[in-house]
Amino acid sequence: MNVLTIYDIQNKFVAYSAPFPHIFDILCEWGSLYILTKDRKLFHLQEKDTQAKLETLFKKNLYDLAVGLAQSQQYDQDGIVDIFRQYGDHLYSKGDYDGAITQYIKTIVKLEASYVIRKFLDTPRIHNLTAYLQALHKAQLATEDHTTLLLNCYTKLKDASKLDEFIMKEDREVDFEVETAIKVCRSAGYFQHATYLAERHNQHDSYLKIQLEDVRDYAGALDYIGKLDFGQAERNMKKYGKVLINEAPKQTTELLKKLCTDYRPCIKKVTVENTAERQGLSAICALSSKGFIPLIPHLVQKSNADEFIHIFVNNSDKLTEFLEHMIKVQPRSSSLVYNTLLELHLHDHVHEKDISAKVDKERKILDLLQNPDACFDLDQTMILCQLNNFKAGILFLYEKAKLYHQILCYHMEHNENPVHMMHIMETCKRFGSHDPNLWIQALSYFARKEDNCKQQILEVLSQIDKCNLLPPLLVVQTLAHNSMTTLSIVKDYIVRHLQSEQDEIDENEKLIHQYREDTEKMRSEIEQLKTSAKIFQNQKCSLCAQALDLPSVHFLCQHSFHHGCFEGYSETDAECPICLPRNRQMLETIRSQQQSKDLHEQFHQQLERAPDGFSVIADYFARGVFSKISCTTEPSTNNASQSRRHNALPKSKVPKSDPSYPTRLSPFESAPQGQSLKSGSDAIQYPAHLSPFDAVDKVQK
Repeated sequence: MNVLTIYDIQNKFVAYSAPFPHIFDILCEWGSLYILTKDRKLFHLQEKDTQAKLETLFKKNLYDLAVGLAQSQQYDQDGIVDIFRQYGDHLYSKGDYDGAITQYIKTIVKLEASYVIRKFLDTPRIHNLTAYLQALHKAQLATEDHTTLLLNCYTKLKDASKLDEFIMKEDREVDFEVETAIKVCRSAGYFQHATYLAERHNQHDSYLKIQLEDVRDYAGALDYIGKLDFGQAERNMKKYGKVLINEAPKQTTELLKKLCTDYRPCIKKVTVENTAERQGLSAICALSSKGFIPLIPHLVQKSNADEFIHIFVNNSDKLTEFLEHMIKVQPRSSSLVYNTLLELHLHDHVHEKDISAKVDKERKILDLLQNPDACFDLDQTMILCQLNNFKAGILFLYEKAKLYHQILCYHMEHNENPVHMMHIMETCKRFGSHDPNLWIQALSYFARKEDNCKQQILEVLSQIDKCNLLPPLLVVQTLAHNSMTTLSIVKDYIVRHLQSEQDEIDENEKLIHQYREDTEKMRSEIEQLKTSAKIFQNQKCSLCAQALDLPSVHFLCQHSFHHGCFEGYSETDAECPICLPRNRQMLETIRSQQQSKDLHEQFHQQLERAPDGFSVIADYFARGVFSKISCTTEPSTNNASQSRRHNALPKSKVPKSDPSYPTRLSPFESAPQGQSLKSGSDAIQYPAHLSPFDAVDKVQK
C-alpha cells in the first residue's frame, strides 16, 4: 500500500493525498494524472476547477489559502474582495475582531463601508472601527459622515495623540472634510484642534466663532482679524464688531481706526529654510534697496466709518473717540459722522454737573459747529441743538442759515433773562442791514410789553425813521397798545416826520411851479410856430463853428449846419444830429412808458408793497396809464426830399402857408393836440404828449 500526495508548490498547500495499492507508475498527460498499479489498474485524477477548489477551502475555513489560490489563478478583483469579506465574517463570528477588521480593510475598494461599520458600532469594538475609518480616509473614499464618525471615535477614546496625528500633521495631505472635522472637534471640546484646522484652511468664520463663543479669547480674535486681508477683515468686523466692542473696547476701537483710515494687515513672519530660497530673497532685497527692482506702491484701503457706528451702541465713550479720530484724519467725513459726534457731545454737555467742564464742552461743541470742513446736516443739527436746549448752537445755526427773524424770536421767547432786551437790540443792530423788518418786529415786541422800554423804543423809532420802514400812522397805532408809552416818546419822531413831509411838499410845489412855467413856455413856442414864420439867423455851423455858406441845413431847434458837415455827421436826414441823442432818450422813455402802462398786475403789486401808495399812482399817471395816446405816422420820403431842398436855400423867412416849403420840427417841439403840419400831400399827426409836468399838474388838480 502506497500514499500519493500532490503539493501545490505555488500556493504552498497539499492539494491531494490518498492511499493506493502498489503504485507502479504515475503519468501526467492531457492535463490529468494517471496512476498505474501493479495489479494492472489505472486511476485517473482530474484537477478541479478554481471555484470548486475555493468552495472546498471555504468549507475547511482555509481563507488564506483561498486568497492565495484566487490570486495565483488571476481571479477577478470582485472575487478576491468577496473572499476577504467571507474571511472577515468568519473571523468576526469567531470573535477575532482585530483579524476581522484587517480583512475588512482589504475590501475598502469594493465593499460598501456601511456593511463593516454596522458591525463595529458597539463601544467595546470602537478601536477596530477607528482603524477601519482611518484606512477609509487614507484611500480617500471617506464621506462627511465617515469623518464625523472617525473624529467621534477619537474623542470617545480620548486619544489625543491619534487626534493630533489625524489633524495636526502639516506635511500630510488632508483626506477628510475640513468643515466637518471643525464641527466635531468643537462639539467635543477640542477647541485647539478646531482652531488649528480653521486657521490652516482659512475657515475664518469658524475660527472666530470658536474664539468668541467657546474659548472667549477676544484679544486672539482681534489679532486674527488684523492679519486678514481688507475684505475679510471688514466683513468680520461688521459681523462680530458689537461683541468685540463690549468685551475688548480698546483693542476693537484701535482696529476700527486702522480699518477706516489706512488698513494694512499684520503679516506673519516667514521662515525660509531652503538655502537657495533664502539666497534668492536676499538678492531681491539687495536689488530693491539699490533701486533696480521697483517697490510696489501701497494701495490705500479704508472702510466707510458710517457702517461701524451702530456697533458702539453700548459704549458712547469709545464711539466719541472713534469719531473724533475720523474727523481728525478725514476732515471731509460724512454728515452722519459729524451729526453723531455732535449728538454725543450735546448729551455729555447736558448731563455734565461740573461748571468748568461744562464750559469746556460748550466751547468744544461750538468749535465743531464752526469747523469750515464739517459736513453737517443743517436741519438735523438744528433739531439736536433744540432738543438739548443748546443756546449757543441754536443761535449760531440760525445765523448760518440767515434766519435772522428766528434769532430775534428766540430772544423774545426767552425773556426770563434780565438782559434779553439788550440781546434784542444787539440782534437788530447786527442784522438790521440784512433784514430791516427786524426793527419793525422789535417795535411790536416792545409795544406789547408793560415794562419801561422807553430807551429801546426811542432807538427803534430812530432806525424806522432813518430807513423809512413804517408810516407814522402805523407807528402810532402799534405803540397805542402799550399803556406805558406816552406821547413824549413819539413826539420827536412825529415832529421830525411831519417836518420831513412838509419839506417834501414844499419841494414838490417848487417843481410843480417850475414844470408849469416850462409847459407854458413850450406852449407859447408851439403857438409861435403855428402863427409866425421862423427866421434862421445863425452865422456859423453848429458842428465845425465856421461861417455858413450855401448850401446849408437849418432846424427849428436853432441848429444850422454846412451841407457837407451835415452829410458826414448826421445819421438820418430827418433829425438834428446834435439833438438826436437826447431826442432818442426821450422817445425811448415815452416808448417804455407806453409798453408798461398795461402791466396791471405789476401796478397792484407795487401799490401793495409801497409805503406811499400815492407816489406809485402819480408815477403811473406820468406814464400815461390813465390816458389815451394817439399814434404817430412817419413823414413820407417826398417830404424828406422837399425838406432837403428847402434846407439848401439861403437864410430867409419861410412862409408857413406854402406847401412847397415844409418846416422840419425837432422831437422836442410838437404841434398842438389834434392838429398837424401839412407837407405836400402827407399830413404829420403829432401825438398828444403827456409829460411828467402835465401829469403832476393833473394829479394836483
